Amino acid sequence: MRQSHQLPLVGLLLFSLIPSQLCEICEVSEENYIRLKPLLNTMNQSEYTRGTSFSANVLLSLQLVGIQNQNLKQKLIQQIEYTVKRRLSQVSSGELALIILALGACRNPDENLIYDYHLIDKLENKFQAEIENMEAHNGNPLTNYYQLSLDVLALCLFNGTYSTTKVVNYFTPENKNYYFGSQFSVDTGAMAVLALTCVKRSLINGQVKTDESNLKNISIYIKSLVEKILSEKKENGLIGNTFSTGEAMQALFVSSDYYHENDWNCQQTLNTVLTEISQGAFSTPTAAAQVLPALMGKTFLDVNKDSSCVSAAGNFSNSTHEPVTVTTPGSQSSISVNYSVTINETYSANVTVPNGSVFLDVMEKAQKMNDTIFGFTMEERSWGPYITSVQGLWASNNDRTYWELLSGGIPLSQGVGSYVVHDGENLEVHWSKY
Repeated sequence: MRQSHQLPLVGLLLFSLIPSQLCEICEVSEENYIRLKPLLNTMNQSEYTRGTSFSANVLLSLQLVGIQNQNLKQKLIQQIEYTVKRRLSQVSSGELALIILALGACRNPDENLIYDYHLIDKLENKFQAEIENMEAHNGNPLTNYYQLSLDVLALCLFNGTYSTTKVVNYFTPENKNYYFGSQFSVDTGAMAVLALTCVKRSLINGQVKTDESNLKNISIYIKSLVEKILSEKKENGLIGNTFSTGEAMQALFVSSDYYHENDWNCQQTLNTVLTEISQGAFSTPTAAAQVLPALMGKTFLDVNKDSSCVSAAGNFSNSTHEPVTVTTPGSQSSISVNYSVTINETYSANVTVPNGSVFLDVMEKAQKMNDTIFGFTMEERSWGPYITSVQGLWASNNDRTYWELLSGGIPLSQGVGSYVVHDGENLEVHWSKY
């Protein structure tokens, strides 16, 4: 990281106009590629996983780092193509942004889907719908600010139409949508930094016209968000939690002019993530796909529809061809957990599931035991299954309500489809506001 200097506001603006900013990064060395094989094996399982977001996340990651697994890529593209042709109206704005980023990550025949089906125009419409919902519902988007940041990033990279003034108005660092309750969301802030950095570069390069104050505010926003991200750095180098660290690394790679070299030890973060990989932390295709680009020194700002697709160095790309052994929970012994649903009162049951089961397996087993008390609905989102209702009570972005997952009374950082439960654990879904 280069040393950053404190500048007055005018100096900050002039500094932001320098077009040749370079970011310094740390990445896994070629001799340590072997330590990334668990991620690649997990991503290989994507062909057995439902959900467009899974496919788009994994394809984007493969394209960015240059893994040449054509068989897997083709299956992912087929899943995305089915969505584009059959159910595009059902995907969220952020999912569509991911599809565009994945298909257009580099120059390839499949990017024609973006233009043949007018995906940029459709994303512009979905983004506008998000803005209109915020204007009508106290600043609450249809989805969330992580997805809005993906929208802006994709529109920026693919020359879509968006209002720089709207971006400045809605992406202020103190906006409530960066927070989950009182907790700053690192991955949301990181995606916003990537989006705002793209917008800033477009303004500097003259691709987008705006007044000087917007450029100044965007630079101020990036600096503030970077400070918030760094404030969530843990002693072991993780930023936020294990699963937000990859995107935080991407944000810090592209914003090194906004912090001092000693504010972040990139190598420590990298080493800790590698240790987490060896302990099986990134056990879903999306989690693996989200962290891999940063480990290879890549960011979503490396998406370039006009550049040739790269190929990873050494034997890295070939390692994905190894067969994957998938362990099924049913082949192992059973465990027992206590599962509760809390709304105004608490409903509990003892649930037996196979060892190795995830939180979702417990919920499904409890639902079979008593559909009235434990009945729920879910949908696939970019990080996997998301609980939309329990006992008919629906989560709502407009009301900022959701179903919180807890273990022993402590909120979980993993999703319902990825958190592996343990014998004797006290699990809970709790009706909450953020």
